[in-house]
Amino acid sequence: MKALTHLRGPPSPGPGDRRGLLDRAGDLFAGAGFEPSEVIRIDVPGRGQSVGGEGMLRPEVEPVVPALQSGSLFGGRTGLMLMDAHLLQADEATVLADLLAHHADGSRPVVLVTSGKLPSPLAAYVKRNAEVIPVRKLADRDVAGWVRTAARRRGLRLRSDAAQALIQRFGSDLGAIDQALEQLGTVEGPVTDQLILDRFRNRPDQPLWKLTDALARGVVDEAIRRLHDFLTHGHPLVLVATIENDLRRRALAAAAPDITTFAEWTGAKPDAYPTRKAWQARQAMSREDLNRAVDAVRRADATLKGMPEETHLPTLERLVTALCYWYRG
Repeated sequence: MKALTHLRGPPSPGPGDRRGLLDRAGDLFAGAGFEPSEVIRIDVPGRGQSVGGEGMLRPEVEPVVPALQSGSLFGGRTGLMLMDAHLLQADEATVLADLLAHHADGSRPVVLVTSGKLPSPLAAYVKRNAEVIPVRKLADRDVAGWVRTAARRRGLRLRSDAAQALIQRFGSDLGAIDQALEQLGTVEGPVTDQLILDRFRNRPDQPLWKLTDALARGVVDEAIRRLHDFLTHGHPLVLVATIENDLRRRALAAAAPDITTFAEWTGAKPDAYPTRKAWQARQAMSREDLNRAVDAVRRADATLKGMPEETHLPTLERLVTALCYWYRG
């Protein structure tokens, strides 16, 4: 293990991404022979979240000084994990960079966990001296692999579709999945997908692009499920606005002579993944189906704003079902 490691996570991480970063940091320390009790974790507070105090370091960050200056204060061999290091203030970053420069022998290894840019006083030192490990945002396939590994550690036997059933119920929230696996530890025999779906009734808080992806693939069952998932946590007008914006992008992509023009019209970069994805799908819908979809979205929007709430869910279910057919062309 290097004296300094920078785990660079994705921006705007979800609960599952944060859990993945923590697990990765824990694996680094475990691989170097550190017990969990030998690792000091410091969580850097965000703006306005500190309890206050005087001096260059906020109270929550102050333990970094003894942790790096004298491992003996903590009973011998120690490692340090600094969570959300990108939230350090400039003075704190300067102090940390100075401490790291004087303790670069690896006896007290440090892992910086970030999901944003480090302050410049520390960023320059990290760039020169740290091993940088980029950690991308968790996809469902990554979560599925994590689930299978976590189940094996507990001696659980998951049937082939059981991991996907857990993702269906909990999304990428690894903490919640971990608790569910703990509950399933009393199950005798193999764990089936139906057992999971019957036992847990959670609705994961997932990004709306997963719903529009289901629409683009024309998978009605998945689209309806993701609709219900979203409505548990979000407002239906947000959903309608997202679909309307997606249709607008498809219309612009179909009308643009090239991807550069399309990017200019949408205020995006030509090489950005959402831009390339929309451009590649520009011929998926016929003009007639696009017009039908836009008209249906507008009528659904009017229903949500002017009709009793009892009509909202049936309206959205019919809308999503129809869009699955129109999106496929």
